[in-house]
Amino acid sequence: MDKTIYEVPCIRPRKAGSAIPSPTVPPDPVMVSVPGSKSITNRALLLAALANGVSVLHGVLFSDDSRHFLACLQSLGFEVCINETDQTVSVTGLGGQIPLEEASVYVGSAGTAARFLSACLGTAKGTYHMDASPQMRRRPMAPLLDSLRGLGCEITFADREGFFPFTLTGHGFCSSELTVDIGSSSQFLSALLISAGLAQQDITIHITGTHGMSYIKMTEAMMQQFGVTVRHPSDACFVLSGEQTYRARTYEIEPDVSAACYFYAMGALLGVPLVVRGVSFSSLQGDIAFLRLLEAMGCSLLEEEHGILLLPPADGVLHGIDADMSACSDQAITLAAVAVFADSPTTIRNIGHIRYQESDRMAAITTELKKMGIQCAETQTDLTIYPGSPCACTVETYDDHRMAMGFSLIGLCACGIRISDPMCCRKTFENYFEVLEETISRLNI
Repeated sequence: MDKTIYEVPCIRPRKAGSAIPSPTVPPDPVMVSVPGSKSITNRALLLAALANGVSVLHGVLFSDDSRHFLACLQSLGFEVCINETDQTVSVTGLGGQIPLEEASVYVGSAGTAARFLSACLGTAKGTYHMDASPQMRRRPMAPLLDSLRGLGCEITFADREGFFPFTLTGHGFCSSELTVDIGSSSQFLSALLISAGLAQQDITIHITGTHGMSYIKMTEAMMQQFGVTVRHPSDACFVLSGEQTYRARTYEIEPDVSAACYFYAMGALLGVPLVVRGVSFSSLQGDIAFLRLLEAMGCSLLEEEHGILLLPPADGVLHGIDADMSACSDQAITLAAVAVFADSPTTIRNIGHIRYQESDRMAAITTELKKMGIQCAETQTDLTIYPGSPCACTVETYDDHRMAMGFSLIGLCACGIRISDPMCCRKTFENYFEVLEETISRLNI
């Protein structure tokens, strides 16, 4: 594959609102396998490092983000054994202690590593020099770092206040109460919750903003799986009792629902039944809500032994919807791609925070759709896509893995769509385009 440009194979050209007739004899569902969850992998790596003893993680995602997280743990002195072939990692935790009291830590573009490790090291006892990729240097950190200062951490910035690179000097938990604004990232709260699980005294965390609460639920559920419980006196208040401990364990990581969503969307667009192996409605991952949006557009969903089965609309028509995507905003790009071929406009609401992710995703979506001749309207928090017939173009991906994967879906149904810098997918799904082509080769259409 050309590493600079990828031309998407146009499998089933279709016009907006057009019907894909169902075959007389329904084809067997296409079975797809995706890597382990990035969100769960990186949380499990940190929880294992903070536990007491050896944890063995199975189904680990190996991508740029997770490899950076693993390298960070090693740079801090943790004993980590990696087997990529078996998708297994073992981590020897020291009961909340950081092996090295001074270290340089490079998080790359991994937001989870950037936020989770900053909170953990900012509440430890030691001095840590933190740096990141140019992309991560542009992403917000100030709300988390302000909270760490309130806990007694000293922070010195090498360049811009509130951004990488910086040096943390932690002194433990010097306060038992703090407030954090999660309006631009739920990772700030997840980071503080995981770190607060190590405190000797009770810790109370107050929040402003409500972004990404499905990821907070994931964090709390995984903390409990490793032995630490969070209480909720109110929706905006989180309390952790002191002297809890994380316990080492064997842990199975779920398939990445975010990755699965591209293939479910593919099934909806191409009119083929499709199953992603191991995906369940009981998933810890908030992006499972995206499947309900495909259901609202006319698809049907059945949970079966091997995973959730998506059946495309019986009449072959995808319907425009009005969707609150605050719980699954990583799939806003995916829904925008599907919406291009619906029979009426689709409005995506409450996604203003995606302006501050790997790219300004609101601007990226509108810019690239308009380049194709697709009309869309953008407000501070909402986006409306008007169906149309995409013209051939090269999609800029802005070093954003989700732009590359999401906009590739348009090319399956519109000729001449090319993806610039397809290998930016290495961040979370390094062989996405290989899996896409292998899945296409098994379609009976």
